[in-house]
Amino acid sequence: MPTQKRDYYEVLGISKGAGDDEIKKAYRKLAVKYHPDKNPGNVEAEERFKEATEAYEILRDPQKRQKYDQFGHQAFAPGSGGFSGGGFQGIDLEEALRTFMGAFGGGGGGRGGSIFDDFFGGGRSERSAPNRGNDLRFDLEVDFEEAVFGSQRDLTFNVMDECKKCRGSGAADGAKPESCPRCKGTGETISSNGFFHIRQPCNQCGGSGKIMSNPCRECRGAGRSKARRTITLKIPAGVETGSRLRVAGKGESGVRGGPAGDLYVVLHVREHELFKRRDEDIFIELPIPYPVAALGGELEVPTIHGHAKLKIPPGTESGKVFRMRGRGLKGPGTFGNGDQHCVAKVETPERLGSKQRKALEEYARLLSDSNHPESERMQQRAKEFYRRRDTLTQKP
Repeated sequence: MPTQKRDYYEVLGISKGAGDDEIKKAYRKLAVKYHPDKNPGNVEAEERFKEATEAYEILRDPQKRQKYDQFGHQAFAPGSGGFSGGGFQGIDLEEALRTFMGAFGGGGGGRGGSIFDDFFGGGRSERSAPNRGNDLRFDLEVDFEEAVFGSQRDLTFNVMDECKKCRGSGAADGAKPESCPRCKGTGETISSNGFFHIRQPCNQCGGSGKIMSNPCRECRGAGRSKARRTITLKIPAGVETGSRLRVAGKGESGVRGGPAGDLYVVLHVREHELFKRRDEDIFIELPIPYPVAALGGELEVPTIHGHAKLKIPPGTESGKVFRMRGRGLKGPGTFGNGDQHCVAKVETPERLGSKQRKALEEYARLLSDSNHPESERMQQRAKEFYRRRDTLTQKP
């Protein structure tokens, strides 16, 4: 019993009011997905490809589409006057492929290669052409001072470098590369399976089209060999963790005379015990002696540029932040320095002598609650809380 054909609009996933562009776009999507070149040996994909092509052939033609909309699949059945030879019920793969090429503006694979080449940019690649070397990444830890003021480092790393003996040719002294006998120098082999022509890289020459009958003993014909390379890297001032420095031409050597890749150095800045950085600003925790915090005064504060004086107002508490303009750093591509932010930390005196203790006790006796407003506010808030709690929990 023959399988019932699906509705053509359903096959393409479009509505009955779809325009020409929508029809073509839907067909292209399905044709690319189920094309035999992408699904070799997949019978189901081949059938879906032919089904989509059949639907496209009908719906793209206004007259055929009108007949289909009026009579459905019966319009193209044998004897209906639609199409001879059973209409599209007997569509073969070759016919479907020709339709596919027409939809994509192709010419049927006239170069002798796969007909899929025109759409996917296939065909012979530039395997035998010079290839650029790979880029390399080097992760480098630097001190905080190096990141702020810049420095210079010598880096040593492993790399695939041009063979010094054969100068990258891969051939021994006096020898020359020969054309690969299997692919005749094309770098590809072509196998035919009926209508299809499948291109593959030549497995004898690796797609280069050349073989070394007398390869260099140092690199075994590769043209490159492992080497240790040392370079001097200049670290600009103002870099930070994650900054990436590019050193052109210091990556791996190219293949068959291609240019070298680049080296990318990714920086990781070690934390400093005193200074913390946020963009171009510097942050420090500033210990303030208790008398200075209470009475006010002036302190010598360390900055990345040297010590600077900072006035401390009377009654300074821990957590207060003092801003010192222009005492930060200058980042790459920025104008002027950032600021330094000093977070106050009031120091409580330790290891008191007897006289110091007596003086502090006398100081405490002379102080009233008004000298400690925050403590007074805390106690008031606590009293209010307890009053409300007792009202809510009091039994009737």
